[in-house]
Amino acid sequence: MQHKLSQGKLLDENGNLFEAGYATELVKEYSRKDIKAGKLRIKEWDYYLISDGEKAVALTLDDNSYMSMASVSFLDFKKPGYITKSEIKFFSLGKLNFPSSYHDGDINYQSKNVKGSFLKQGDKRILRFEYKKFDDKNKANGDFACEFILTDEPRDKMVIATPFNKKGHFYYNAKINCMRAEGYARIGDTTYNFSKDNALATLDWGRGVWTYKNEWYWGSLQATLDDGKTFGFNIGYGFGDTSAASENMIFYDGIAHKLEDVSFNIPQKENGKGFDYMKDWTFTDNLGRFNLTFKPVIDRFDNTDLIVLGSCQHQVFGLLSGEVVLDDGAKVEFKDKLGFAEHVKNKW
Repeated sequence: MQHKLSQGKLLDENGNLFEAGYATELVKEYSRKDIKAGKLRIKEWDYYLISDGEKAVALTLDDNSYMSMASVSFLDFKKPGYITKSEIKFFSLGKLNFPSSYHDGDINYQSKNVKGSFLKQGDKRILRFEYKKFDDKNKANGDFACEFILTDEPRDKMVIATPFNKKGHFYYNAKINCMRAEGYARIGDTTYNFSKDNALATLDWGRGVWTYKNEWYWGSLQATLDDGKTFGFNIGYGFGDTSAASENMIFYDGIAHKLEDVSFNIPQKENGKGFDYMKDWTFTDNLGRFNLTFKPVIDRFDNTDLIVLGSCQHQVFGLLSGEVVLDDGAKVEFKDKLGFAEHVKNKW
């Protein structure tokens, strides 16, 4: 059963979801003022990934109430290698004023070393970031700067409202895949250009009240096929109680095709202790509509342990190949398209 959301308010008078399920547009009205849980439990973020298949930039601004974060990653898939830098401030408590919708509103962040802005101007999204001393290997001039303009937002998105097994706790999330992207990223004296002809962007828009400990799996693809049409997907689980609907969805030429359950088949280490993330994975679903192989290129690994707070993240980028079946039975085959899949454990 994949329940489709109706229009209306997201939360009732007790701060619980009126309705759990999925949609292809932001049909539920979110307001931070409607939340009844403790203020330190509220989490809001916007995460963008811009990639042209050879390189990528990931930009994050989030406000987790007890802390905010501004983060940048630059990934080179030809070498391969990556740099990630993050700045954390404590007790932000919603002061970044995140918009209640992805349709409008701006986010601005500024400190001594970091400036970031996500702007919405009509049908365009403008992303700008500066991060001083981004590249530690280049002591003389390792600053980062970028600017991207995103256009051609697809008709359909992945939207899901998910409860946790605790009163007042929920996750309202949207993924916008396959926007066209144009711009540049500069590290020191080196500039990397991204052309609208082959660069695409995904937005991960999240708002909610989370429980303290979580473990999830998330995967995403955005690509241009040989016929020139955009193609991608969003898959994942572990984000609360998904019995009403999953967040698994295929996007073909801007149109969504709903999946039910998808499994991440990650190989185990030879000693049986944990996953071997750099060996080939597979992805399958319960209806035989989603059969992919995944050849890892980079494991963007981060492990932070502050005893009370902690995060162990494996965001693995690699080449996806296989076949998917659309709602009308049509098959889409593709080979060696760059995407990612992640496994995350958080105490937050």
